[in-house]
Amino acid sequence: MSARQAQVQVVQTARSGASAEPKLWTCDLVLIILVNLCVFTNHIMSLATFPYFIVSLGGTEALAGLCATFFSLVAVVIRPFIGWWLDNGARRVALVIGLVLMGLAPMGYLLVPTLSVVVVLRMIHGAGLSFSNSTTATVASDVICKPRFGEGMGYFGMATALASAIAPALGLELMGNLGFGALFATAAGIAALGLVLFLFIRVPKPQVEKKPLSLKGLVNKDSLPATVTMMVFMLTFGALENFVAIYASNNGLPSGSLYFVIMSVMLLLVRVFLGKMVDQKGEAFFVYACNASMFCAFMLLAFVPSAATFYLSAALAGFGFGGLEPALQSMAVHTSTDETRGSANSTFLCGYDIGYGVGGGVAGSLITGAGYPTMWATVAFACVVSVLVYVLWARKSDTSFTKRLR
Repeated sequence: MSARQAQVQVVQTARSGASAEPKLWTCDLVLIILVNLCVFTNHIMSLATFPYFIVSLGGTEALAGLCATFFSLVAVVIRPFIGWWLDNGARRVALVIGLVLMGLAPMGYLLVPTLSVVVVLRMIHGAGLSFSNSTTATVASDVICKPRFGEGMGYFGMATALASAIAPALGLELMGNLGFGALFATAAGIAALGLVLFLFIRVPKPQVEKKPLSLKGLVNKDSLPATVTMMVFMLTFGALENFVAIYASNNGLPSGSLYFVIMSVMLLLVRVFLGKMVDQKGEAFFVYACNASMFCAFMLLAFVPSAATFYLSAALAGFGFGGLEPALQSMAVHTSTDETRGSANSTFLCGYDIGYGVGGGVAGSLITGAGYPTMWATVAFACVVSVLVYVLWARKSDTSFTKRLR
């Protein structure tokens, strides 16, 4: 090869390398997505059927909503401490604890089916979810290349989409055809599968300086704008996931499992085709469009319930949650470092838990006191408040993609 040819080849190689996108898909990313799929399948298949289980034990919808609140309360209390532990380098042990608890709780429902014990076990289940999804989100944040971070977190969130599609239908079918025993045994087995998959992940060992435990360090202030915006929005999702199936059953609408399938197909499409938009254009589009979409979904359930509007509501809800959750989680985490990534994820997920738990509790009380239409219409206004929080605070924060892209 001549010197001239060698020089041309070097230039071409440099240009090719400069134009190539950083690699996103790795074996570790695929595996952590699959583990997250197991975590949320276990969680959501129990979630969609839990009101039925409570009623079968002699409880009420209000108690089912209270269980959702307790579930999230435990998650909120312990999640900041999990974040501190993750910021000190823990990854593997935290996820093992979470998956073990998520396997033991469903077996407890089966072995000791009494209301008082079930409420306690539901809180243990919430603790397991806190350990599990705080760690999976942190590991995903570790392994995703930073230039494609928003896109990568969108794909990571596809596990939630797939779980939302298959888990409610799977749970409802198992409950209806084989009973609660088969339902909870399957949930426990899925947690065990997640544990096996996790063993094959090369979990990063970040070089971090050990931080003493302090109350001030438990909350990541940089992630609060995105966290509060998401927390208010999650009031709607807490109501929807806990009660749309039993609402459909009581009002002659198509099955709740079909609602979740439609919702999750839309959620998946949003994350596949719009995932890059956060990196390119910022999160503002998702905040406005997704809140508007969820608001319309709730209004359809409240005022014009029919088969057609039920399906449309599911599609709108899928777009709403599917677009907003990864956009705001990316906003909450993308500026964090190895030393703060765990607390950033745990702070965001605390907001997620608070909104979800309060939404389920408020919805259960509203149903008992005023009925389903009033509940759907009332909770829908959380979308309006979520937009206001973003406009008045979050979009001006230093963590906003939208602000940085201006």
